[in-house]
Amino acid sequence: MMDVRSPWASIGLCAALLLAGGCSPSDEQKQTTLEEKTKQFEQSLDSIQDPKLRDAITDLGGSLLLLERARVKLASKPIEAEYGEDSLALLKHYPTPQALVDTYINGLFVLRKTSHSDYLTDLQPVFPFNFNTPDQFPFPHGLEWQSVTLSNSKVIPFQPEWSETDPGIQLSPSSSNLTNPDDLTVTYPFIDGIETDNKSQPQPVSLKGTVEVVAPGKVLTFDLSKKDLGHPRTEGNITLNLLSLEKNYAEIELTNHEPLAAEVGDESPDPLLVQARDSTGQFLTRSGSINENAAQVAFYEKQLAQMQKQKAWSDAFEKQLTDEQKAFEHQQSSHYAKVYFNGLIDTLQVDVLDFSKATLTRKDLDLPVLRFDKNSLQKTVQALPMAVTVYDDSTASWLKTATMTEDQLKNSVTISQSVEDASAAHIVFDHPYTFNDELAGTERNSDEAPVTFFTANEKGERGEPIELPSEAFELNPARGTLTYDLNLFPENPAFVVGSIPLFLASIDQATIDVAKLPKGLSLKDNALIVDQAQFPSDSWRFYAKDASGNYLKEILGVSHHAEEYGTALFDVHYFYGQPTQLESYQRTNLSTVQYGFEVKLDKPESK
Repeated sequence: MMDVRSPWASIGLCAALLLAGGCSPSDEQKQTTLEEKTKQFEQSLDSIQDPKLRDAITDLGGSLLLLERARVKLASKPIEAEYGEDSLALLKHYPTPQALVDTYINGLFVLRKTSHSDYLTDLQPVFPFNFNTPDQFPFPHGLEWQSVTLSNSKVIPFQPEWSETDPGIQLSPSSSNLTNPDDLTVTYPFIDGIETDNKSQPQPVSLKGTVEVVAPGKVLTFDLSKKDLGHPRTEGNITLNLLSLEKNYAEIELTNHEPLAAEVGDESPDPLLVQARDSTGQFLTRSGSINENAAQVAFYEKQLAQMQKQKAWSDAFEKQLTDEQKAFEHQQSSHYAKVYFNGLIDTLQVDVLDFSKATLTRKDLDLPVLRFDKNSLQKTVQALPMAVTVYDDSTASWLKTATMTEDQLKNSVTISQSVEDASAAHIVFDHPYTFNDELAGTERNSDEAPVTFFTANEKGERGEPIELPSEAFELNPARGTLTYDLNLFPENPAFVVGSIPLFLASIDQATIDVAKLPKGLSLKDNALIVDQAQFPSDSWRFYAKDASGNYLKEILGVSHHAEEYGTALFDVHYFYGQPTQLESYQRTNLSTVQYGFEVKLDKPESK
């Protein structure tokens, strides 16, 4: 059967990007209409007898409804600034798109994850770049695993899902890990009564597969603002047109006057990477995007209407739809995107991937399975050679809070409250987690801070203090919460006044040349070894740079101990690249900052 969903593959992704939250009152009518439309559509499916026809209508109709739901949700989302990183910063570190591809492929290795199961061993492919939706690896790519070789030389082929009836050893995708979708599991036959690691089973030694990546011939960057509205910009075969620029979204149309390169294949990769800055110059995070223009939506609505007129599915009708779809797509010479952001847009940065010329890189993989536990009892440093250099552009902004002031800390606090549960009403004093918090450590002692609840007077202002037993409320400075039991209050409180301790680290920074490392620090290839007696990890952090002056990305870290749950001997930090300079950060003092507050309390709902 024709896969009518293919033109709508991006909509599922778009919907996944939307943040939870209801519509504003002004959009309630739209929401109601959408719910009615959804109900009518679902009822119409009941009358369709032909299962193939019903499936096709369900797929396309469901996609159109999902798109409409996404439009309503994106348009009604409150505009609140949320900042992220430059999603294409990494490309600036490599001379060509192909150099980025080579780094991506050659930096891949495989870790065996720690497991206490007697019949499961998880394997984690580790890529040098971490991409989170919507900033997936920007070039078309595919990874196919073929087999795992075990310590007894037996080869286990990859299968797309685990089989309950297969009595042998299996290699399949991990079903339990949603954060690492590339993870694999070697499953051994289950044997009753074995509760510890089954050492007698052959262990995974190497993983085979193939990886393919298509690199665009070039990447063009356009900086746009309101003045570019209605003035298309052309560079070579690329024309970019800013159709609209509103508070929190932009509409862009891209035309590539050259056909796609043969190396791209049948896929049409997304050539547009749209980012926005607000007036502070920081990058805003995206809240979602719509990649179908009015003409595309109208075409698929027309195809849906044709489907709904049919009594049964037929090969001739499938061919008709396919031909219409191909003809329509052939006429589409431009690419459209409507991108929403979390914040007020000042300027846009649009990166265009030009696939009119492209390079296909295909590599057969035969990767050893490595084991690096976070805590190790080994006395020697295990090597992790790395043939590529990768930088971490987020480190500089992360380290900015090493010089945080009391006022900056206080001003970052947000207060929220809940009275849904009268026996555990609570107020949360929250602030963004920073590098300063990381170095503040976990041992945060503080005297009890004073808290007083008050009634409200006739004017609704703060009235008399309420005398309470000590068990009526609890202040937890470490969690930043004040919990109170309204059942133990003689009268309803209206205000609470007090202070909660915050913790601020004093941090000393120093720069160290790797040719003159002090006692307690040593470098072995790309591994930095830190003696925990000299530089304990609860108060020290180290970051590495190479000759370019950029921070190197850390691959992983291992803490070596004398015995299980025993004294830490040394930590090892592995980097993508060769460090030439270190930055050290030491917590020299930890001070308590009293955050004074007066909170007007929400009233519990009357039952």
